[in-house]
Amino acid sequence: MPSNKKLVIVESPTKVKSIAQYLGDGYTVMASVGHIRDLIEPKDLPADQKKGALGKFGVDVDNGFKPIYVVSGGKAKVVSDLKRELKNADELILATDEDREGEAIAWHLREVLNPKVPVKRMVFHEITREAIEAARDHTRDLNMELVDAQETRRVLDRLYGYEVSPVLWRKVAPGLSAGRVQSPATRLVVDRERERLAFVAASYWDLTAQFTPDEATAPFEARLQRLDGTRIAQGRDFDDSGKLTGKVTQLNEQTATALAEALRADSTTVTVSKVESKPYSRRPAAPFTTSTLQQEAARKLRFSARQTMSVAQSLYENGYITYMRTDSPSLSQQATKAARAQAASLYGADTVPEKPRVYTGKSKNAQEAHEAIRPSGETFRTPDQVRSALSANDFKLYDLIWKRTVASQMADAKGSTASVAIEAKVSGGELDGTVAEFAASGTVITFRGFLHAYEEGRDEERNSDNAAEAKLPPLAVGQALENAGVEAKGHETTPPPRYTEASLVKALEELGVGRPSTYAQIISTIIDRGYVTLRGQALVPNWIAFSVVKLLEDHFGDLVEYDFTADLENDLDNIANGADEGREWLKGFYFGTDAHKGLRGVVDNLGEIDAREINSVRIDDQITLRIGKYGPYLEVVDPNAGPDAAPRRVNIPEGLAPDELTPEKARELAEAPEQSDRVLGTLADGKQIVAKDGRYGPYVTEVMPEEATSDETVAEASDEAKPKKRATKKGAAPKPRTASLFKSMSVDTIDLDTALKLLSLPRVVGNDPESGEEILAANGRYGAYLKKGTDTRSLPNGEDQIFEITLPEALELFAQPKYGARRASSALKEFEADPVSGKPIRVRDGRFGPYVTDGETNATIPRGEDVEAVDFARAVQLLADKRAKGPAKKPARRTSSTAPKKTTTARSRAKK
Repeated sequence: MPSNKKLVIVESPTKVKSIAQYLGDGYTVMASVGHIRDLIEPKDLPADQKKGALGKFGVDVDNGFKPIYVVSGGKAKVVSDLKRELKNADELILATDEDREGEAIAWHLREVLNPKVPVKRMVFHEITREAIEAARDHTRDLNMELVDAQETRRVLDRLYGYEVSPVLWRKVAPGLSAGRVQSPATRLVVDRERERLAFVAASYWDLTAQFTPDEATAPFEARLQRLDGTRIAQGRDFDDSGKLTGKVTQLNEQTATALAEALRADSTTVTVSKVESKPYSRRPAAPFTTSTLQQEAARKLRFSARQTMSVAQSLYENGYITYMRTDSPSLSQQATKAARAQAASLYGADTVPEKPRVYTGKSKNAQEAHEAIRPSGETFRTPDQVRSALSANDFKLYDLIWKRTVASQMADAKGSTASVAIEAKVSGGELDGTVAEFAASGTVITFRGFLHAYEEGRDEERNSDNAAEAKLPPLAVGQALENAGVEAKGHETTPPPRYTEASLVKALEELGVGRPSTYAQIISTIIDRGYVTLRGQALVPNWIAFSVVKLLEDHFGDLVEYDFTADLENDLDNIANGADEGREWLKGFYFGTDAHKGLRGVVDNLGEIDAREINSVRIDDQITLRIGKYGPYLEVVDPNAGPDAAPRRVNIPEGLAPDELTPEKARELAEAPEQSDRVLGTLADGKQIVAKDGRYGPYVTEVMPEEATSDETVAEASDEAKPKKRATKKGAAPKPRTASLFKSMSVDTIDLDTALKLLSLPRVVGNDPESGEEILAANGRYGAYLKKGTDTRSLPNGEDQIFEITLPEALELFAQPKYGARRASSALKEFEADPVSGKPIRVRDGRFGPYVTDGETNATIPRGEDVEAVDFARAVQLLADKRAKGPAKKPARRTSSTAPKKTTTARSRAKK
């Protein structure tokens, strides 16, 4: 019989211990480890359901868009454990996160577990005793409108991806993907690179001068603003084609240098023409939302969006901050009171305004219900109080959140800004009578206010003409100044800066593309897919992204339009708010409405797509960039060649950004002498040893001497008086030896002796004295290694050790256990047991980079994610995601049919 026990299910194993402690006896807390089921993959459908739209999407678009769900790979044990525990409970409490995703996880749990006991929904925004106890006492029912919105989004993404991605496979390259949000995000990065490609730099000159009222006063810097009453051209006055956009005077080097020389003359008079002082006031920034946290962590901490969210999740699950997915900058009364009290205590009562500051957001999203991201609790723990308990990255982010929260409730910074205009009049010479007007300004902060705690970072500004703040001495109109020096400076306008993760997040939010809770995943996806590469902090598109965006713009225009994508997000918000119904909306999106053609209509009427044209970028009349199967290259047409002459192909240097491939650079590459094979020497048998630079890197190979042709052999045979016999099949010619160069070698410097050593690999190190087996040193796909029979060991010092390792050293390596002490040392981190496998989790450094493993499943840590930021929860999620993908595909075998996988159709909704 059920005991008086309540089963509480949360998403993350990290939360279990704390929440169980706060709930006390009578509650059992377990984790679902994220989603327990998802849409079925069409290949896993039973044979009788693989026809039509259902077999294409795993969603029955012809019958109300009913999705078919299946328990995710690797989650069977989790479900089994939850069901077992549920048998001993008299109440089920679903305590997943309070957003669409969390609500959907709770609904899936209810559907799969099929409880016979009452079900309640418990939500909280921070993991503190007070918050958990309040949530326990104020449970509610499942919000089916949020579930509807999440299911609609999931089905929408399946329809979008499974309809559009195959077009990319056929016309651009296999393995590419399109997505409702990732494709517009990719287009943003590509559009910015297009702007940089089209940009024409303009040069302009200006003057800076050093003035002082007397010799005893330090000079201050001023900048030329006007010449004879006309404003001097600055960077902001040029458009992207390099043309002036207003009525200004553009100085060149000659005129600027001449003017500077004239102004230095003793006869030039300098006087103060205007002095102005204005009060200065600056407000603190609002508390963090998900978006602003990602932006500021990128600017100040150099965290990627994914890293920021991983660290924030760790802080939340361990009770240090409130829920980290929110669009609201508002603070609760409790948090406002805590921030004001802490500011007064640390920085003085005068730093806190009379009335609390109230912040409101613009978002209508369901996540608006959350508070801003802030330290948890009724009183905030200072950074010093938590320093010893947090990892380095956790502490950095907590410190940032704490400072921003406290500063948001502090007083404005106050001061005054003084500005001065200075006239310099030339007397004598060719520029006699010329009046140059300089300007300088300086701000003095008299009351720091919130600046005691925090100052917001800023993104790079393009063509910024703001001079540095000057410390101005007391000045009066008409006062004469001494000229302490004038300098002419040349400048060039700059192209639009590439997006960083911070500025891309800001752009996505301003356009309404995606939602802040998804930005980290969006950026990770476009990097992992190979559309974008990180170069320092900048996001640089690869050429393959140009092809993808071009195809989508030409044939799926609406799907990458920013306004259309933003409207989709608003529609999903309406579903979450109960203003619309998901399946009816999907019908309009897929089959079309009066205002929208519909995805199916677009796909069915694509017409012919010229793959060659899609994968081409014209550089000039003779050079075209082609995006081929193995990467981009230049196709160069020789105008003097015949009409049937094939164009010449020229490789593009690795790492050359698209905006760096100007027509001038393309011609330079096209006109560069072709690198021919380098002959290193000839062997006694006539074979040449040649060094080549191939598609997959530099290598050395043998070039075989020409052999007698088969025609000559037949002729000789016909002269002999022998009966004719049927010709026997000629044996295959021996293949020339080939070997890749080591990373430390180059085609230009390798010599014959080194090439012969490479061609002789694998090298025989010696024989094992016990078994007699040969020990070989070789270079393989995964690096340098030793081989003895079927046993192998990696060489710790890499390729160069292949020719140097001795037999005793090799025997010592083989004496070490392959997965024992030697491998154990590669563990970067160790965690407690995985909730699915029950085995300890380790972070290791492997041949392909760091990865997470429990001994059964290996999950690569994505590019751009800091290993230090991977905590237990993130490690569990990576393993769960890898299990959900299932094992690598194997070649199909002809076998007898097996029983179909049990599937679950979509929920039947109650009338709302």
